[in-house]
Amino acid sequence: MMQQLGFGFDDGVPVVAPAVGGSSRAARQTKPKRPVTLSTPGQPRMAAPAELSLLGAASDAPDAAIAAPLPATPTPAAISPADDFESLAQRLEAHADYRVLRRLVPRLYFEATALASEPASDSASGSGSLPGSAGIARLLILDTETTGLNHARDKIMELALLRVDVDRATGQPVGPVLVYDGLEDPGQPIPAEVQAITGIDDGMVRGQQLDTARIAELLDGVDLVVAHNAGFDRPFVEARLPAFAAKDWACSFADIDWKGEGKGSSKLETLALGLGLFYDAHRAEMDCHALLAVLQATLPTAGRSGLARLLQAAPTPRYRLQATGAPFDAKDALKDRGYRWDAVQKVWHTRLDDAALLDAEAAWLKAEVYGQRAARVQVETLDAQVRYSGRAGVVEWRVL
Repeated sequence: MMQQLGFGFDDGVPVVAPAVGGSSRAARQTKPKRPVTLSTPGQPRMAAPAELSLLGAASDAPDAAIAAPLPATPTPAAISPADDFESLAQRLEAHADYRVLRRLVPRLYFEATALASEPASDSASGSGSLPGSAGIARLLILDTETTGLNHARDKIMELALLRVDVDRATGQPVGPVLVYDGLEDPGQPIPAEVQAITGIDDGMVRGQQLDTARIAELLDGVDLVVAHNAGFDRPFVEARLPAFAAKDWACSFADIDWKGEGKGSSKLETLALGLGLFYDAHRAEMDCHALLAVLQATLPTAGRSGLARLLQAAPTPRYRLQATGAPFDAKDALKDRGYRWDAVQKVWHTRLDDAALLDAEAAWLKAEVYGQRAARVQVETLDAQVRYSGRAGVVEWRVL
């Protein structure tokens, strides 16, 4: 876990010169003691420039040498309130050589800023706008902690949900955030490595069950379910709670071009650190709060929030294109193009985000892979109710 930066300040301690002609023992006794730097308990201390100058003056020096006294600094009582630490953090932030991390504080209410001036169109959401809430979309941010990575074998042991309304015009949350976080006994031992990551042990989940009635209440009227790596969470959730299969899903990991937004990593902890936030990761509720904070921020390239990006992208179908019957000698070109090999179906395939990209890719296949010969390739259309579920979309054949 990352630690918050401590700030050190030293009381002014004048250096007393040794008595002229005194013994070396007397001289050593008059040297100043190492000053104490204040910091948050358990955190590393920082030496202020004044302290460094004082320590430098503590070496053996001629008897006549007298160091200048340090300026007076705040006492512990003077810097104990949190507001004073925040002012110190702001002073550090104003300096080009420092960056400050703050612990993420979950927000449970968002003031409305500028609501949408016009009702949202039916196509703006996979499930339609909320009744009586023009321009408002209802999102459910979700995270799971599981006993392993295989949804066919492993089970959910923690599920967290944040239900939040989003103003489509601003892409910002409005109103209250409703929270659910529940543990469940998976009916199997929790592996030691999973316990080490999550802090959840067998004793914590023994006899626990998810509150399915509360979950159904939060799911009602939701336009979009959002998870960071929905391809992992969705199969687990649908296996336990089938009602989630009828909802549109979005993936904040895959549906936002984080690299194009200048981010070196799509990992949630790294994205939060980029906003100056740290949190206790790998517990479902805090991961949800961190994701909401990340998605609320404006994407530097897109110029809108991550929430707005997901809402806009959700209704657009995606496509899985197979290079059916591609010649063996085209494998390097396909691999360089970003195609992946499906060992089960024994075919190269790629995913495309819209119909225009699909048309362009089909033209490339005909020219570069099939040598302008007639070919028949498989196209699978994936809408938001199927994406990331592992279920098949609508499959059709396309003649090139």
